[in-house]
Amino acid sequence: PVLLSSLTSILFMLFLGFTDDVLEWGWAAKLVLPTVSSIPLVAVYDGSTSIVAPRFMHAVFWMEDRSLTTLSHALTSIGLTVYPSSRVGLIDVSWVYSLYISVLSIFTSNCINIYAGINGLEVGQSVVVASCILLHNAAEISNGSQGSDSHWFSIMVLLPFLTSSLALLSTNWYPATTFVGDTYCYSAGVVFAVVGIHGHFSKTLLLFFLPQIINFLLSLPQLAGIVPCPRHRLPRYNPKTRLMEPSLHSNGGINLTLINVWLTVRGPMREERLTFELLVLQVVMSGMGMAIRYGGGRGLIFEEEL
Repeated sequence: PVLLSSLTSILFMLFLGFTDDVLEWGWAAKLVLPTVSSIPLVAVYDGSTSIVAPRFMHAVFWMEDRSLTTLSHALTSIGLTVYPSSRVGLIDVSWVYSLYISVLSIFTSNCINIYAGINGLEVGQSVVVASCILLHNAAEISNGSQGSDSHWFSIMVLLPFLTSSLALLSTNWYPATTFVGDTYCYSAGVVFAVVGIHGHFSKTLLLFFLPQIINFLLSLPQLAGIVPCPRHRLPRYNPKTRLMEPSLHSNGGINLTLINVWLTVRGPMREERLTFELLVLQVVMSGMGMAIRYGGGRGLIFEEEL
């Protein structure tokens, strides 16, 4: 059932990406349809719905004698369970975890698609993220993690994805002879959601998406309609200088994406240089995520991923 639900979600998003390339769906459809694709993942999810609360939050849920606080009793009234006397800080979030799975699937499916538009960036960032996840899987297996089978599942899904993406990157790099479009972006995003959810490392997964999270937060004013949002917010190519420059929306401000902000800070540059710098940023920030997971975050936030 896990493999079947994973393939169903991936194929659904693959089809959505193809139809978006052809029909150019609006933003509303891009939020609703990934929600539908998450239904198989939620339906067959066989892992725990319990989470380990970060240690700095224990005082919010437990008294000094480990009895429950008023907030914990309130959470119990809406179907959540805060375990009394729990030393590691175990909380069963029940239906909230199913909602989180759905939101995670929507985010990963869209975050690559809105952080794109220059040769090699979509595939390059996917290669970096997939490589970091595989390193995490290998580390957990070598450490004798209780969820080794789940990490092997992640490796089984990601190895063919990574190898095919590397082959694609060789023709998608500047000057590209192959263009991936939304078809690749959506399917890549849901592949990461699948391995993060069924591999039981959804918190760690987000650490490898730090640039995408920053790009999403920057984009919120435009996505919410507060700032004018054209359909395409790609950087602008200046044929006189042959350099990429920040693109502008109808009110004269720059389009709020990490790519345009990077160009504003660093200045106009050639497209291949821009892609290279953004991928270096992806590697550095993913490395920071790995350091958080296995450094300061171990025992503080990532004591155990159930």
